[in-house]
Amino acid sequence: MRTQVGIIGAGPAGLLLSHLLHLRGIESVVLESRTREQIESTIRAGVLEQGTMDLLTEAGVGARMKAEGALHHGFELAFEGKRRRIDLTGLTGHSITVYAQHEVIKDLVAARVAADGALRFGVSETSLHGIDTDKPSIRYRHEGEACELQCDFVIGCDGSQGVSRASIPQALRKDYERVYPFGWFGILCEGPPSSDELIYARHDRGFALISTRSPNVQRMYFQCDPKDSVENWSDDRIWAELHARVDSHDGQKIVDGKIFQKNIVGMRSFVSATMQHGRLFLAGDAAHIVPPTGAKGMNLAVADVRVLTQALDAFYVDSRADLLERYTETALKRIWRAEHFSYWMTSMMHRVEGASPFEQQLQVAELEYVTTSRSAATAMAENYVGVAGAQAS
Repeated sequence: MRTQVGIIGAGPAGLLLSHLLHLRGIESVVLESRTREQIESTIRAGVLEQGTMDLLTEAGVGARMKAEGALHHGFELAFEGKRRRIDLTGLTGHSITVYAQHEVIKDLVAARVAADGALRFGVSETSLHGIDTDKPSIRYRHEGEACELQCDFVIGCDGSQGVSRASIPQALRKDYERVYPFGWFGILCEGPPSSDELIYARHDRGFALISTRSPNVQRMYFQCDPKDSVENWSDDRIWAELHARVDSHDGQKIVDGKIFQKNIVGMRSFVSATMQHGRLFLAGDAAHIVPPTGAKGMNLAVADVRVLTQALDAFYVDSRADLLERYTETALKRIWRAEHFSYWMTSMMHRVEGASPFEQQLQVAELEYVTTSRSAATAMAENYVGVAGAQAS
């Protein structure tokens, strides 16, 4: 089988890249190890920056996002028993939409199927060959048969555990990583929203986040030991912890509901500063991971795809290779900005084991400054909606 662009991974990055290339007349094939049902049902958070919202709309896959997503013009920071609002739209002219990642995937899969796009689900034994030549290929098994996809370029969108990044020789890679000593305990619950907007809470007991999925389903998190077990947390204990961390002195309280999902996720920051090797290019989680505090994960993947689409279009339409050659350099500008913002948000909002009272008060002082200084609030808002560093992509 032959195509122009072979894409490994049917997450937001791989699917969106395939669709954008299709709109420009460039052929691609997407290979995914999971089934369609699995990728569409794996529930993951989703806060979409203005640029992500705009690109999905321009690509013709934003209708359901607009109809069902929750458009937010700000969020609240809770600390010391009070809440203060960051006015995203007032400070930047932009907003965000809370729309789960698996819903974005559903929209993109539907668009690729409607366009007769080549999607191969349930592939296994995937391996890359000839990536340092002008005739790379991807070998894999599909429905019991050995297959080979010959292509001009291979785009690795297969996450941190995929084969793409591992196919770049270790001696040529330059990776950066920070593993955080805490995790997030996440719940999904039935009930009305506790707030019209997201609430980020800093408390001496630890961080908490109040989000929403729909008018009747809410998503909440609180900082925990990443080695803890969900079995140690009864529903009553979970609600007691969330109320202790988020409820304010003026009587504002979160709303309890029936919990139907619990999970614990670890947190780390990671950047592969080698995002390309020969005809292989990395995008999304294959190249970088951010802690979810800054809401940057899917948005960074979309930013990578935007850069790659422009570079591949220039190659095929204008016979220009310069944008592809500069892909890593271009993408890393935005990636490091987002990494710093996510690290800063995480450091400011989380309880760090062993932190002295002095260090804890520095966190409070930072929050006071961010929520009372217009310039500091503007910098935070610009990073959150994706304005800061946007020109890098």
